[in-house]
Amino acid sequence: MPRRKHVEIAGGGFAGLATATAFCHRGWTARIHEAAPELRSFGAGIFIWENGLRVLKALGAYDAVVAGAHEAPGYEGRDENNERMSLHHFGGDCRMLTMTRQHLYAAMLAAAQRAGVAFEISSEIVAADPTGALIGADGNRHEADLVVGADGVNSKVRQSLGVKTERTTFTHGVIRILVPRGDQDLTETNPDYVINFWGPRLKVLYTPCDANDLYLAMMVHKEDDEARAIPVNKKVWKQEIPHLAHIFDRIDDQGRFDSYEMTKLDRMSVGRAVLIGDSGHPMPPTLGQGAGCAIMNALGLAVAIDEAGDDLLDGLRVWEQRERPLTEHTQDISSLYVRNRAGSDGGNKWDAIAMRTARHIPTGTADIIF
Repeated sequence: MPRRKHVEIAGGGFAGLATATAFCHRGWTARIHEAAPELRSFGAGIFIWENGLRVLKALGAYDAVVAGAHEAPGYEGRDENNERMSLHHFGGDCRMLTMTRQHLYAAMLAAAQRAGVAFEISSEIVAADPTGALIGADGNRHEADLVVGADGVNSKVRQSLGVKTERTTFTHGVIRILVPRGDQDLTETNPDYVINFWGPRLKVLYTPCDANDLYLAMMVHKEDDEARAIPVNKKVWKQEIPHLAHIFDRIDDQGRFDSYEMTKLDRMSVGRAVLIGDSGHPMPPTLGQGAGCAIMNALGLAVAIDEAGDDLLDGLRVWEQRERPLTEHTQDISSLYVRNRAGSDGGNKWDAIAMRTARHIPTGTADIIF
């Protein structure tokens, strides 16, 4: 009986789980190294568009995700006077679901466990050997046919591989908060919408995650020390967007501020080492496609290598050729929306260029039927 091929993965986030699950479905063994002492997702809310839902279906996580997520009927923009600027209604052919990050993570973790993925917690990876090994902080080598860096925006695997990077930082960033939903939170519009509330200098993206949880993405200039403070300076935010004051009052000492940034690489693989998710293509969250692109590329990687048979390096070449153009397009559009207020709420947010990623049929999902 032929030996089963094996993949070692640094990072137990969405990209790592998707990669491991996809390879196990194709007869490989997979092990994830997570530096933290437990498997969980940190943060607040998250968006998954139609492209990501197709990948979740292929991975076996779709039903659990949909069961506890929120499907917004529309996306609205409101100005500093709380007057509607724009409204886009979603159709059945391109859904956008919102949920807590932990909800998505739990569903993907369960799918990975069913697929037979192995896990090592408190296992810090500090480097990768392109010949096929991850190097732990303890000096141990973890040999594999393929190794994957899915260890985040400050990836040690990427740094160890010496991949040429082009990093862009932006003037703004975001505070991410989860608060309880209220029955009468919004009376002037549909409280099930995802809504951009604009103030004179600040912005809040109001995002229902489920029946009980509301995600607030609070955009602020990174040099605005008063508004970007953690704990959140509720007085400043209530003065800026007074019609959300009752919601701001529910914020406790949680949250963190993250600057918007983007990193492009001149390649996403070196030898038998690969970079996935924020390790390979971090982007601003303005399109809600960071996780979607990560899991698309993870599934696409497994498909390309499976198609290549014994020629793994050719599979990696095909994978980059096939997946990178859309990934970089998504990075570019998400970056445009950091710079351009009109892009965030004008009609062009929903044109074919902006919606290209959401309407894409990811590699490995052409036969998916919902």
